[in-house]
Amino acid sequence: MTAEPISEPISEPASGHRWPVPPPEGWTVDDLHTLPGLPPHTEMIDGSLIFVRPQRNIHSIVIDMLVTGLRHTAPPELLVRREMTMVIDRKNGPEPDVQVVRRSALKDIGQSSFPASEVLLAVEVSSPESESRDRTTKPHKYAAAGIAHYWLVEMAGQDERPVVQVYERGAVTGTYALTGIHHDRLKITVPFDIDIDLNAIDEL
Repeated sequence: MTAEPISEPISEPASGHRWPVPPPEGWTVDDLHTLPGLPPHTEMIDGSLIFVRPQRNIHSIVIDMLVTGLRHTAPPELLVRREMTMVIDRKNGPEPDVQVVRRSALKDIGQSSFPASEVLLAVEVSSPESESRDRTTKPHKYAAAGIAHYWLVEMAGQDERPVVQVYERGAVTGTYALTGIHHDRLKITVPFDIDIDLNAIDEL
């Protein structure tokens, strides 16, 4: 289903921007690619559009650090991508901050999403406005979609140092279990050998 023409706005702020009106059955992931004027990094959860605030500097730095660290040891059959849509189903198209996908999922240079079935690891770097989604909504949906590994990165202390909570999906339960909390160094062996100095943010 493609987006229908926008007729009446939900609201019209002082800026004069006209918000898109959802169809009665809600949006679908296809609309993420066809609705005009959506802000960057718009996500879809349960047929609702989720608009995100502009990134903070620390958020961008941590994403860069994780992408660089993952690419350093990722085997050639895997790709590391940042801030691309993951298609779970017609009503859910979240955008993990980082994801590791099978190289076979790359169809062309212009694609803007990957199917959840091709994702091995999803990473969310939490911010104050996304905290609830990153802790509850997204991991629930990622686990239900069969994604084997999930990392939740939160900032600790006044100097906002990254702390990585590592989760693995149980084959029997179909839910995530916490396997470790990493403060200074993230050194694990799944989904492949990974060794990331979490203090490297000072160098970026």
